[in-house]
Amino acid sequence: MAEDVDYCPLHECVFSGDVRKLSSLLRTNDVSKKDKHGNTALHLAVMLGRKECVHLLLAHGAPVKIKNLAGWSPLAEAISYGDRQTILSLVRKLKQQAREQMEERRPNLVAALNQMGDFYMELKWDFQSWVPLVSRILPSDICHIHKRGSSIRLDTTLVDFNDMHWERGDISFLFTGDRKPSQSLTVLDNKAQLFQRVRYEETEMEIEDEVDILMSSDIMAAQMSTKSITFTRAQTGWIFREDRKEMVGPFQSDFYVINGMLLESRKRREHLSEEDLQKNKAIMESLTKGSTQGFDNNGEPVRRPSLTPPPDNQISWLEYMSAEAGSYPNLGRNLVYKETNKAFKATVAMSPDFPLSVDMLLNVLEVITPFKHFSKLREFVQMKLPPGFPVKIGSSNSIPRPELLLIYSSSSSFVLTRLSLALFLTNSLIEKFWKLRGTNPRLLDLVYEASKLRLGSETNISFDFTLKQILASKLHQ
Repeated sequence: MAEDVDYCPLHECVFSGDVRKLSSLLRTNDVSKKDKHGNTALHLAVMLGRKECVHLLLAHGAPVKIKNLAGWSPLAEAISYGDRQTILSLVRKLKQQAREQMEERRPNLVAALNQMGDFYMELKWDFQSWVPLVSRILPSDICHIHKRGSSIRLDTTLVDFNDMHWERGDISFLFTGDRKPSQSLTVLDNKAQLFQRVRYEETEMEIEDEVDILMSSDIMAAQMSTKSITFTRAQTGWIFREDRKEMVGPFQSDFYVINGMLLESRKRREHLSEEDLQKNKAIMESLTKGSTQGFDNNGEPVRRPSLTPPPDNQISWLEYMSAEAGSYPNLGRNLVYKETNKAFKATVAMSPDFPLSVDMLLNVLEVITPFKHFSKLREFVQMKLPPGFPVKIGSSNSIPRPELLLIYSSSSSFVLTRLSLALFLTNSLIEKFWKLRGTNPRLLDLVYEASKLRLGSETNISFDFTLKQILASKLHQ
């Protein structure tokens, strides 16, 4: 039976601010139900600034990651509204829910890894550029990957880079699937003979740091659209055209042209002042110079305060529900919104002889990805992807891309293939990468954590780097 999107008692209680009735209804109603606009009760509570309703809904397990028809989560709307305590509450709950969901799927993940079979793999990667001689100064590394049962070990030598100098070392990442979460992921410095457990729970200071970044950054949403993707056989020859077939490593492969790849990105910044925008620009410049400004005289980061609430709207519940689906009147701040689409064209080489199959990969992804997203991925693979395994992928856009060399060993057979994976990056992103090339990449760890919250990643692993506080302070000053 289809869900009645017009009967939403929780939403109506939030709209009217009736906390007592909301508390009563939460015992018998689905806290994750969406209305006709795709909003949950938590969406509305955040947009309308109903703090008591927000805390009540979170206490009853309201999902923080869920998105409305416009593609925005309650956390995104909370950032727009600008109340710091509300954002803190949502970030804490998001991390808790992500951990719980991952632990629920953990047994299936371990089973999928065990079924995949043991292997050893070497992954050689380096950045390539069409600019002469530039490729020689770009970073490169060889990663050694060992998989046995539900355990994986990755050995790498590229530890850091600074001012175009690569720091080499001997670092290993160990994932032991049959151990409890607090002991499942370990980082080893083999030269220094030190190790560190990777924590799944951030400290309160780290969460405060992430909130500072979220409040001072654009609200971003991005996805690669597959609706219009088509595959056509690549052709070779000037006069007599024929389907392109080449050896990729030891594998005979059929080449296809990928058409219709579209990167859709949306950006909101109604919560940022002109001063914020100027500061953010200056921060990116100062990061490349190694500046540590942004702390007060006692060495403590200065926290970003809550914004002044937007004016109360006079929209009634009836007006909200009478609006066309997805086009309801604005309930919070007036949107400052920009949407961009970037088209990509690429080629892919498919080989039926590669020892790994797409199904093996999907079986692992199925247990670590939300089902509704995974079902779309499996449908895309089954309906559109040509037969075989993608052993080489290359972009037709003029952008740098990494070249990877893969050595795969299963039992006693060794196979070799060369992969060319395109970086689906816009030119502006590449420019930002080069501006940050002189920065210790560990400084960027916190930016990565905050971006995962915006983009909806379920991974909530943070490394205990002390330089996080420096970056966090920069991003809100």
